[in-house]
Amino acid sequence: MRSTRPFRSAHTIRRHTLTTSAVAVGAVIGMAALTGLTSAAASANVRSPETDPSNTVASRLVASTAEPETLRTIQADAKSALGAAEVAVAAASTVTADIAASGLDVGVANTTVDTAALREQLDRLAGMDTLPVLFLPAVTDKATEETQHVTAQTSSLRDLLDAAKAKKAAEEAAAQAQREAEAAAAAAAAAAAAANTPEGAKAVAQQIAASDYGWGSDQFSCLVSLWNRESGWNYQAYNSGSGATGIPQSLPGSKMASAGADWQTNASTQIRWGLNYIRGSYGSPCAAWGHSNATGWY
Repeated sequence: MRSTRPFRSAHTIRRHTLTTSAVAVGAVIGMAALTGLTSAAASANVRSPETDPSNTVASRLVASTAEPETLRTIQADAKSALGAAEVAVAAASTVTADIAASGLDVGVANTTVDTAALREQLDRLAGMDTLPVLFLPAVTDKATEETQHVTAQTSSLRDLLDAAKAKKAAEEAAAQAQREAEAAAAAAAAAAAAANTPEGAKAVAQQIAASDYGWGSDQFSCLVSLWNRESGWNYQAYNSGSGATGIPQSLPGSKMASAGADWQTNASTQIRWGLNYIRGSYGSPCAAWGHSNATGWY
């Protein structure tokens, strides 16, 4: 009985076998190429299209099948990573220069940020127009990782520099405050020494009489006459008969403590107490002078 299968010539069978084999070989080669590309992209150690044509072919194949929006997103991410990397490298260089310029001890020996790995990825991203699209995501991720690493180191050094600057500023402020305090103390001592002379005491009395009480030159003239008689404007004057003390001849002298604890050594303190006493008891220096002329005391 004859077979019902269609007859195939030897030529047809041979052609079918060759075609099947070619497809299989092509699939194997294609898978090998894509696998190699994926492995290379994962490590971000890519080769240029000029030196590896198979990568270019595979990349174009992927690019041709990808959505335009996806490609735009990949390229935008790469550009963003490139910009961030450039900023990070510049900031790292700046902080090192700032530390050197400050001359401050920031507490660490190494004040240089290692940007070698980031610069390598930056160079790759800078050539993204010639880089296969398939590689861009891996390079972008690697650049982002290195950018974060460099940024963290830079931020740490910047914090140390800021702390060193703040410490220096605080030390300088404290030193300035100390100088100002010493200058003020010296000025106060000089003023007190000047006020403890008869002429200095008169100058202080005239100033206080005008500023605190509104008394002019006529009232001051009466004051000069009054205290010339009482003490000769000598802050150390003491009446052994009555116990009256100081320029205003306070009786007892301890009353002047209400104007200041230094009443025994500071003519200005005695004058402040004396002027307040005159206003409270007589209203004005001329009234006190008139009473002294009438009674011999005030």
